Amino acid sequence: MDKTSFIKEKLQAASYNELPSFISEYSSDERKAVINLVESAKKRMAAYEKELKRLETMRIYEHKYEDQGLICGIDEVGRGPLAGPVVAGAVILPKNCEILYINDSKQLSEKKREELYDEIMEKAIATGIGMASPERIDEINILQATYEAMREAISNLKVKPAVLLNDAVTIPDVDKSIWQVPIIKGDAKSASIAAASIIAKVTRDRMMVQYEEVFPEYGFASNKGYGAAAHIDALKKYGPCPIHRRSFIKNFVDINSL
Repeated sequence: MDKTSFIKEKLQAASYNELPSFISEYSSDERKAVINLVESAKKRMAAYEKELKRLETMRIYEHKYEDQGLICGIDEVGRGPLAGPVVAGAVILPKNCEILYINDSKQLSEKKREELYDEIMEKAIATGIGMASPERIDEINILQATYEAMREAISNLKVKPAVLLNDAVTIPDVDKSIWQVPIIKGDAKSASIAAASIIAKVTRDRMMVQYEEVFPEYGFASNKGYGAAAHIDALKKYGPCPIHRRSFIKNFVDINSL
């Protein structure tokens, strides 16, 4: 008879696919500790099956257009901050790609986003990042800068997609041979768009952490350039730094005097 410590270690090391055999092997063991471990395994199994069903709902659009060819999800982050670039991500996933807990990046913790970023980069057929600088945002406005970042992300893919699944927008001046499908709240409905939102978010967040080292007064590592109270206070005290968007900060500083 296996020791309970060994059984516990075995459960901790078990993959989702190994859980059914674990449950079968130890379900007749009457020791209380083992009964609890089996129950824990059953809960993990139930959670896994629930997640598989959720993932399947996030592949509805991918299944709908899979006969057209390669499908690319695209999304952006950083339209609202007072500082830093707007960043777009583009991701082409294999058919039926299984990335557990993939979701809209805003619904995930920083730790989970980082974990999923690595998995997406490992499993994706192709990824692309595009961005528009604060200067470019001021020059052409945030909407046009966002479109520009999205087009750059698409151009940085190593293969050409047949279909773009977009989060709520139709991107102008994209190759007409690529079919665009705008989806409202697409980052919560499409695995491809969710993947794009994650790589864009992680990329931008890492940049803002690096900017913190150059411009430590503004708290960029924590606020990521958004208008947190401490950020606005620092902006008023120190004035803007080179990565502040002049068109976004005129309610807080006199940009005409800069």
